[in-house]
Amino acid sequence: MKLKQISLQPSERIDDLLTHELGIIQSEEVFSFSMDAVLLARFASIPRRGRILDMCTGNGVIPILLSTRTSAPIEAIEIQPRLADMARRSVEMNGLEQQITIREGDLRELYKETGYGAYDAITVNPPYMPMNGSDVKLNPYQAIARHEIHCTLEEVIEAGSRLLKQGGKMSMVHKPLRLAEIITLMSRYRVEPKVIRFVHPRANMEANMVLIEGIRDGKPEVRLKPPLIVYNEEGQYCDEFMDIYFGSYKDDEEE
Repeated sequence: MKLKQISLQPSERIDDLLTHELGIIQSEEVFSFSMDAVLLARFASIPRRGRILDMCTGNGVIPILLSTRTSAPIEAIEIQPRLADMARRSVEMNGLEQQITIREGDLRELYKETGYGAYDAITVNPPYMPMNGSDVKLNPYQAIARHEIHCTLEEVIEAGSRLLKQGGKMSMVHKPLRLAEIITLMSRYRVEPKVIRFVHPRANMEANMVLIEGIRDGKPEVRLKPPLIVYNEEGQYCDEFMDIYFGSYKDDEEE
């Protein structure tokens, strides 16, 4: 697919988005997407029909990747105006305006506009680090992306619970150090954890990412998927990681 020409700010560039002939607008001045966002877009259960929401969307990488897995309408919300604008232009550049809608706003307030239970599936790659008084960054864009400045983990999960239909699925990527907190909060807000997968840099190293999916009003029952290993002993990407990350991996969409 040929990318449409769009206007760029002086610090912006267009990067290829893996192997889908897609592009993404990035800038060194703001927080660029990383491996965790791509793995979440591959891990999440995404319906063929219904309504999908990506929270904390940043420059829109997750909804753009999700568009390769479903024809369902996808919405995304981002609180930072500059990132929301980059996401909109990336959507336009890829010719996905009919499928993806970028909202600029606070995810905690979205239910007031959409109502409760508006979405069949939600993805979120939230800020990983709580505020502790020493998190002041020179770059406010990166600070907001990394630290719970505009929303805490609890607020993210509470918002997702409000916005999910009964039986809807919420998928998240986060740090394993906060897994106990994530499970507790998901259960508290009636998004019952169902699937967990750890991501390890190498087979002999601790996990540095966790992918978790829960179902609104689901029954307590958790499946642990086999760990995903990024690098083999030779320092090269493992075959499964290559299949997932670079797009040859095909997960069956849900009915």
